[in-house]
Amino acid sequence: MKNRFDAEDVDAAAMLAELRHWVELETPTLDAARVNRLVDHVATLAQSFGLVVERLAGRDRLGDALIVRSAPPGPREEKGALILAHLDTVHPVGTLADELPWREAGERIYGPGIYDMKAGALMALYALKMAAQQPGPDFLPTTIVFAPDEETGSVTSKDMIVREAEQAKFVLVVEPARDGGKIVTARKGVGVFDIHVKGRPSHAGSKPLEGRSAIKEAARIVLALDALNDPARGVTVTTGTIRGGSARNVVPEHCALQVDFRIADMIGADEIVKAIRAIGSSDPDIKVEIIGGLNRPPFVQSERSKKLFDHTARLGAALGLTVEGVFTGGGSDGNFTAAADLPTLDGLGADGAGAHTHEEYILKASVPVRTALIANILDTARAVAL
Repeated sequence: MKNRFDAEDVDAAAMLAELRHWVELETPTLDAARVNRLVDHVATLAQSFGLVVERLAGRDRLGDALIVRSAPPGPREEKGALILAHLDTVHPVGTLADELPWREAGERIYGPGIYDMKAGALMALYALKMAAQQPGPDFLPTTIVFAPDEETGSVTSKDMIVREAEQAKFVLVVEPARDGGKIVTARKGVGVFDIHVKGRPSHAGSKPLEGRSAIKEAARIVLALDALNDPARGVTVTTGTIRGGSARNVVPEHCALQVDFRIADMIGADEIVKAIRAIGSSDPDIKVEIIGGLNRPPFVQSERSKKLFDHTARLGAALGLTVEGVFTGGGSDGNFTAAADLPTLDGLGADGAGAHTHEEYILKASVPVRTALIANILDTARAVAL
C-alpha cells in the first residue's frame, strides 16, 4: 500500500512555531484557567483547519475537554478512527521561566510538556488536517479527544473517552515514542490508594505511653506494601508520599500515605487490590482507612491490535521508519480502550526523552515524519484489516 503523505508534505517550520506557542502556554493539570487558555487556542486552530469542534465544560475544578472531528457527529454506516491526546502537563507554572525554558540545541528542542505530550497532540491535529482536507477513498470519520486531566488519572475524562470509543474502529494514542522512536503496544495497569492512619496523640515527654503513634503504624504499613513487590510478575508497589505528625514533641495522631501500584495483567491487579485492602491495624486503638483501587486497567496487545501495528509498520517502512513495538510501565488513556477490546496503538507522538523532568525534549526530525505516519494511518483507515 502506497502512502499519500510524506514528511515533505508537512510544514515543519510552521508546526514547530505553533508548538512553541503551545509549550509556552503552561498547563499544569490543576490550573483549570491555564489549561483552558490552551483549549481556547486549539479550538480556534482546529476550526481554521475546517474541523468540527465540541467543548465540554470541566468539572471538579479541572479544565475543559475538547473534541475535534473531521465531520459533524451523528449516525454513520462505519465506525471511524479515534485519536487520544491530552493538553495538561505535570510541570508547575514557572518551569518555563526557570528550570526548563524553550530552547533548541542541535536536533533537540526542550520545554515543559513538549515530549509528554504537546508535540504529539499538535501532530494529531495536523495529521487530521492533512487527511481530512483531501480525503482518499479509505479515509474514515476521525475524532480527536483532547483531555484536560490525563496526568492525574483522567478521572473526569474517562467516561467521555469510553463513549467516543464506542464509535471507533481503532484507537491511536499520541503519547510520546519510547526508546528511540518505538511505538507502545502494551502498558501496565495503574492503581492508586490513599491510606490514612489515625492514632492517639499524647505528650512525647510526660505521657508517651498514653499515645498511639500513627507514624509508627504507617511505617509498618509501608513495609507491608513493599513486600507486595514482585518484579518477575511485573508488580510494583510504591509509597510515593508520607505525611504525618503535628509537632516534634507530640506522639502523632495522623499519618497519610499515597500509594502507586503497577501490574501487567488483571490477575495481578485483583491480587494486589485485595492485598492492599486487607492491610489492617496492628493495634485496636489505631484506625486505618484505605481508599482507592485500579485506576487504569492493563493494556495487553490483542490480536486485532497486533494487526493495527503491522499495518502501521508497513506504512512506516514506506516513510523510511523502522517501526518497533515496546511494552512500558506507564499508563495512558489507551489503557481504557485496549481494555474495552478496541485495537489500540500508542506512543505515536514525537521521539525524545525526559518526560516529567527538567530535561524534557523532542527530536525535531521526528515531528514531520511521524505526523505523516499518523496521516497515512487515517488515510487508510478503511483498509486496515482488523
